[in-house]
Parts: sequence; C-alpha cells; structure tokens
Amino acid sequence: MADKLDSTSFVLMDYFAHETAVIDDGCTIGAGTKVWHFSHLMTGCKLGQNCNVGQNVVISPDVVLGNNVKVQNNVSIYTGVTCEDDVFLGPSMVFTNVVNPRSAVNRRGDFLKTVVRKGTSIGANATIVCGNDLGAYSFIGAGTVITKEVPAFALMVGNPGKQIGWMSKFGHRLEFDSSGNATCPESGEVYKFENNQVHCIDG
Repeated sequence: MADKLDSTSFVLMDYFAHETAVIDDGCTIGAGTKVWHFSHLMTGCKLGQNCNVGQNVVISPDVVLGNNVKVQNNVSIYTGVTCEDDVFLGPSMVFTNVVNPRSAVNRRGDFLKTVVRKGTSIGANATIVCGNDLGAYSFIGAGTVITKEVPAFALMVGNPGKQIGWMSKFGHRLEFDSSGNATCPESGEVYKFENNQVHCIDG
C-alpha cells in the first residue's frame, strides 16, 4: 500500500501509515516511507524518502530524518536530534536532549542538538547523551553509552563508550596494515588510516 487516500484532506499520499499510527498536522513525510503500529509523529518533524519507522516509535517536533533511515521498535527521537541519510537506530536505543533534567525545572529552551551523520548504526539499548555528534558510518555497539563526540567510522562499545576499532561502510571491522591501509571484505573498498582518522579511498 504505497499510496493511500487521506480521508480528511483527500490528498493522495505516497507513504504508508498503519491505521494505529498517529501523525500530527504539519509533519513532512517522504515518498516510500512506512510508519508502523502505534507510532506517533509530532508536528514539525521531517522524514525523508524510504524511511522505515517501527512499532511504538515517537518522533518529536522538529526532528529531522534523512532518506532511508531505519528506526526499530520502541525508539523515542527527541527534539534536537537530526539523523542524516542511511542511519540505523536499533531497538529501544535512547536519545536524550537535556543534560541535567529536573521534573520541577522547565528546560525546554535548553535542548542540546545531536547530529547522527550519514550511515551510522546505533545498536539495541544504546544511549546517546545529547550534544555529542556521531561521525559518518560510526558503529555504536548494543548497550553502549555515548558521552563524547564519535569520529567517522569509529567502533564504540561499553559504558562509558570507548573506541575499540574502525568499521567499513558495510559494517565490517577494519584491519590496517603497516602502510595504514585496510580493505572491506565485503565491498572491496580500501580505507586509509592517517592522523588518527579513517577515510575511504574509493569514495
């Protein structure tokens, strides 16, 4: 059901929303995106094309998701979060947006921004403390707690999260030779390690 008729506005939409999903007025949803059971998209959020929003997901106002973002079940994406294209958010992972929350203190104006760069994967039950951007194609292991900026292609595990290696775009751990080169076993792409950073030579 890629297309459906919105009975309230009679506008043909090219995304799918399960009948139990709640989509507030003022959301932007790209073509091919799917929103599943009991999920709630709040006013002002923006979803790109071909996203998949799993069951029991909340996407708060002004959140931005790029194209082909996969959001697994039981994830809340709070105001201040931006996910670029091809990001994977694992089941029950957690974002925050205030570093010192108190129930009796209104800190709605103190939200810290978090940017999840292109191709990043965040494992199940991981926690991303707000204000810490995640570099492109970084890989956050299940249950990891991120308390600082994460470099591109970094593999992070533990609480607090520590870097234990580097990952390819295809999600394979990279093993660098004495010249600082590594090859992804799946894609064949070559990566270079220099100046404590990794980049893909092939693009």
